[in-house]
Amino acid sequence: MSQPAALDKRDVPVPAAAAKAPVAAQLSLLESFMVGGAAGCTAVTVTNVAETMKTRLQLQGELVKADANAPRVYNNVWDVFRKTWQNEGIRGLQRGLVPAYGYQILLNGCRLGFYEPARHLVNRAAGYAPDAGVAWTAITAGALTGCMGACLGSPLFLIKARMQAYSPALPVGAQHHYRNSWDALSTIVRKRGVKGLYQGVSAAVLRTACGSSVQLPSYNYAKYMFKKYGIIKNDGFAMYLAASSVSGVVVCAAMQPADTALTRMYNQNTITDPVTGKTRGALYSSPIDCLWKTFKTEGIKGWYKGTTAHFLRIAPHTVITLVANEVIGNEYLRLRGRE
Repeated sequence: MSQPAALDKRDVPVPAAAAKAPVAAQLSLLESFMVGGAAGCTAVTVTNVAETMKTRLQLQGELVKADANAPRVYNNVWDVFRKTWQNEGIRGLQRGLVPAYGYQILLNGCRLGFYEPARHLVNRAAGYAPDAGVAWTAITAGALTGCMGACLGSPLFLIKARMQAYSPALPVGAQHHYRNSWDALSTIVRKRGVKGLYQGVSAAVLRTACGSSVQLPSYNYAKYMFKKYGIIKNDGFAMYLAASSVSGVVVCAAMQPADTALTRMYNQNTITDPVTGKTRGALYSSPIDCLWKTFKTEGIKGWYKGTTAHFLRIAPHTVITLVANEVIGNEYLRLRGRE
């Protein structure tokens, strides 16, 4: 990729790669959404097991002061896998897979499919050329499209988290037993109305903004640096794999505390406030409240519960999603004769 020579505001050469998704620029908005959703579904088929393990570790010892001698249901991520497999089988490890598919379609359809149009819009608003590679506009576009997908998919993430937390053998955290995804949706609406489906949406926005703001910018910037220094010269599977691996590490580091807050806010029970008469979370009122209460009782380590499981989930998920997005998009263009 050649770098532009001019240094004026309308043609900034710096992380020029930092924001360009080659597939998205050649597809329509709807096609980009569909390709992004398909890429996310491909990834979650593999990574949903790690998500289940992460969810249970994040809920273990919730708001309980850490005690090295206190008995624990699960000792580590491998212990979660072993015990879940023994007691619940593959069905237990893959709990919440159906709503996870729906969530990935909405989330990645937005943050991958709408990323380029959003970046162009932010660039124009800031006075840059639409295709200019500017780090802060790339990060802003990633955060905006991620938040959009998180809001649309919040009801599905809610029931996914609750289904993954449920264990008939070794429960941790609040337990919500649903027969299937439809039963979960209808039960929540019956008890709390449509508003109940958006419990914890603020935490979803925070988490996704943290992850999405760095996912595509770090991916594209890694590709740019690999090319610039001749580490990997041409686009292809090796480039996609290397750049997405870098992105996976960055995403995990950026979103772990917010991810713990998200899991706990979605899974918490609700109560009727005796003063206002309104329904509210039994433990937390907001993601900041959750992070603060977790810190006070469990220390900063509480924010990072399930980090190993999170990395085992987010690293391959990011790799598969970004590689699949490139491959599926390019294959779609080839089949349509638009390469």
